[in-house]
Amino acid sequence: MERKLYKDPNNKVIAGVCSGLGNYLGVDVTIMRVLFVAMALLGGPGLLIYIILALIMKKPVSEYEAEQDDRF
Repeated sequence: MERKLYKDPNNKVIAGVCSGLGNYLGVDVTIMRVLFVAMALLGGPGLLIYIILALIMKKPVSEYEAEQDDRF
């Protein structure tokens, strides 16, 4: 089964990036959030990386949307 990186709309706080990364990597979402906040507060690229991922990562396709795409 192929794993894909998607935002997680069900467990999001801002954009779903940390929850999507946590699900993809098999890491607790809280750890991902703490890492991003720590990187941002310590002068690292945390905020910049988060913004880039929020723009690049796609939201998952729902079953309804997949059925609609199959029709056309």
